[in-house]
Amino acid sequence: MNVQEALAVARATLKDAGVDDPVRDARLLMAASLGVDAGRMTLHLHDTFEAAPEAVFFADVSKRATRVPMSHLLGYREFYGRRFTVTRDVLDPRGDTETLIEAALAEPFKTVLDLGVGSGCILLTLLAERSQARGVATDVSTEALRVAQSNAADLGLADRCAFEVSDWFAAVGGCFDLIVSNPPYIAFDEMAGLAAELGYEPRIALTDEGDGLSCYRTIAAGAPEYLNAGGWLMVEIGPTQGAAVVAMFEAAGLENVGIRPDLDGRDRVIVGQKPL
Repeated sequence: MNVQEALAVARATLKDAGVDDPVRDARLLMAASLGVDAGRMTLHLHDTFEAAPEAVFFADVSKRATRVPMSHLLGYREFYGRRFTVTRDVLDPRGDTETLIEAALAEPFKTVLDLGVGSGCILLTLLAERSQARGVATDVSTEALRVAQSNAADLGLADRCAFEVSDWFAAVGGCFDLIVSNPPYIAFDEMAGLAAELGYEPRIALTDEGDGLSCYRTIAAGAPEYLNAGGWLMVEIGPTQGAAVVAMFEAAGLENVGIRPDLDGRDRVIVGQKPL
């Protein structure tokens, strides 16, 4: 069997399993098994598929067919032009979250707090984009913090951020120009209908086991104490939660509260500013 023939088998397997993009996933898994860039796959299509990479490839195809996320099979996810290590201990970074990055980069900041940092994709992207900024990363999960610390080291940002085990603001000290968070916002009664891939991600990062809004209540109520005057609070939300979270921000005394849509036009980020 050559590489092209193996790809055809993999594409058919993934298509039959209902995977959304079997062509892309098969190519990425093949590139990983061969140790080549996916953009150069055409150069290898007629190569004989050696036994060792073939075994790895078809094992990964079988896992993908059961909806193991691609990031877990590859070990990384691309986010805002950078590569982040991803494990089962953190959420898989998603393109929708780049809406939060764009909103944050539209405002000045030198200090940033990320509540529930996960892989670090939000905080570390912001630090990478703002070379003078420094940050604090918190998470209740020590395993998630290890992943974020590893990503910080890989991106050369470890000297500009601190990591704290914290249940939201519990271990936080000082004030910040910017507070960001992508908290668990899926309601308990919505969990059963989610895509199968989400079953491989940490449940604690997906749902509050309640109405999906409890984390926003805590964040909105606590943020003013930890924001500098004129500082911003920005959170990612589910697309039906905009009005409720806007009301929380306004009740907390934040100004210039607004909604930022994602590329599909859905409510995705709520922003609010502490009065000067």
